[in-house]
Amino acid sequence: MTESLFHKEYLPLAEALYRIAYYMLESGVEAEDAVQELYLKLWESRDSLDGIRLLKNICIDRIRKAGHESFPEELPQTGFSPAPDDTLDARTRLNKVLEAVKALPERQRKVLILRTVDGLSYEEIAERTGMNYLTCRVLLSQARTKIKHMV
Repeated sequence: MTESLFHKEYLPLAEALYRIAYYMLESGVEAEDAVQELYLKLWESRDSLDGIRLLKNICIDRIRKAGHESFPEELPQTGFSPAPDDTLDARTRLNKVLEAVKALPERQRKVLILRTVDGLSYEEIAERTGMNYLTCRVLLSQARTKIKHMV
């Protein structure tokens, strides 16, 4: 990926990425640092980008280092001032997603969290849960489908 394409596609996402990081870290300074770290890692691995998973992993690492044990149920207020409709829509959508995840059957929720939050491969999930590799894939697909329909 070229530098101009990187600037065009990824730098405009800074505000949204900050909001995600702030939601997870509950600290403006930590969120800014996480986004900055994300951009550095994205640039270093620009040929095999997976930015959302990378940001999530950065935030989780920061949470673990800080000794936090859980994620907040609701989005905290941020220092950004996007259009009121955008903020409301984003909060509403995220809260719907959180509720949809909570409503999933236990096995689907577990596979979804291991895959998206912990970033494990299907093989690692199968090994950790004792499930078949294909069962993990099916459960994850079902979980994502349910969330899409609920949101």
